[in-house]
Parts: sequence; structure tokens; C-alpha cells
Amino acid sequence: MAERAKATKETPRRATAKTGVRRSTRTAANGATATSTAQQAQTRTKAPIADDRHEELRSVLEARLHELSTEYDEAVVSLTELQRSRVSDGAGDDQADTGTKTFEREQELALVHGLRERVQQVEHALARLAEGQYGSCERCGNPIPTARLEAFPSVTLCVSCKQIEERR
Repeated sequence: MAERAKATKETPRRATAKTGVRRSTRTAANGATATSTAQQAQTRTKAPIADDRHEELRSVLEARLHELSTEYDEAVVSLTELQRSRVSDGAGDDQADTGTKTFEREQELALVHGLRERVQQVEHALARLAEGQYGSCERCGNPIPTARLEAFPSVTLCVSCKQIEERR
């Protein structure tokens, strides 16, 4: 009963804090904030990359995609061969041979995984380029510096957002 009385005496602020639900109140002072937020949302949709560079960027990304896809295909073939050798010559191996083969398979599997992730990153960058969003950060919407895009064409986060992501 005391809990019920306490719950009814709580201020709306405390109840909001407990539920985690925030109420949105707009005043004249908050109107300016809402306008700047709307402007930020519009800037997020605009690409910071000049139209004349789109074709150059597309060709760079497509060349990188082709290169990574070739590497990926070769790594998959190599992994398949390692899997076959595991099945065919397992008899008579000592523990060191078995351990070495297992290590090679795991290493090749990690390589295949990494290559697949990089292929997906480049494909994602190409999709963002087609949508007109390439060159802007996916998280904050700020432009990604040109030097960063030239060094890593498939990036989708600015430096500060990437640092935050890596800390997690």
C-alpha cells in the first residue's frame, strides 16, 4: 500500500525517468533547434562528392570489387582443396600433421571471411554512390574528408564515428 501511495506522489519527471519515455515539448527556443535538425537531415541526403567525380569513384570501386572478388574466389578454391585433403589423407597422420592442417584450414577460413566482408563493404559503397549518399557519414551525416575516401574508398563513417564504433 505504501508503494502505491509513493507511486501516486511521484512527479511526472521521475515517472518519465523510470519508464525511459521522454516527452517532446516545443517552445520558441526549441523551434530553432528543430529547424537546425531539419537542415541537418537535408544535408545528410546531399552527397558531398561532386558529380564529375562520380564516374571516377565508380570505376575505382568497381575495380576494387573485381580485385576482391577474384581474391575471394581463389581463397574459396584453396579452402575447398584443404577440406578435401582433410578427408582424403587423414589416415596415418600424427598429431603434428593434423594440427598443422587444422591451423591451415582455420587460417584460410579467416581469410575467406575477411575477403567476403571487404567485398560487402565495396558493394555497399557502390550502392551508396548510386543513391547519392557516398561521401557522407552513415551515422552523423557529416561529410567524410576526401583524403580518407581516397585512402579507403569503401568507408561509410567519418573518423570520429569510426573511433566511437571501435571503442565498443
